[in-house]
Amino acid sequence: MPVGILLVTHSEVGPAVLRVATRILGRLPLAAEAFEVPFDARPDELLPAASGAMRRVDQGEGVLLLTDLYGASPSNLAQRLGALGTRTERVAGLNLSMLLRCCNYPEQGLDELARTAANGGRNGVISGHA
Repeated sequence: MPVGILLVTHSEVGPAVLRVATRILGRLPLAAEAFEVPFDARPDELLPAASGAMRRVDQGEGVLLLTDLYGASPSNLAQRLGALGTRTERVAGLNLSMLLRCCNYPEQGLDELARTAANGGRNGVISGHA
């Protein structure tokens, strides 16, 4: 069974990244969903809904939690999700390269997919002239 992916992000970020990845690939090979955290939300109040989203993508091998900004409310909520009993790994700094890299390796286990996500995010950032 594959790993599920839950994007826990500020409003509009996660759904946009998922839409573009789906447009590029046609279909995502892993169960994936975006959970948006509004700017004025209290993460404690969102925990039950976020937990429901995590359960929807969990295919039995754990859930990779991709967040947009380490230390912000979405990342803190993702950390709390990891304490609920489902096996999770959290990677911050979400970008399109990170999600696409995960989709290229759907057979990987949770730990390896988390490393793949982090590497994909880093390798997708290029500085210099084109």
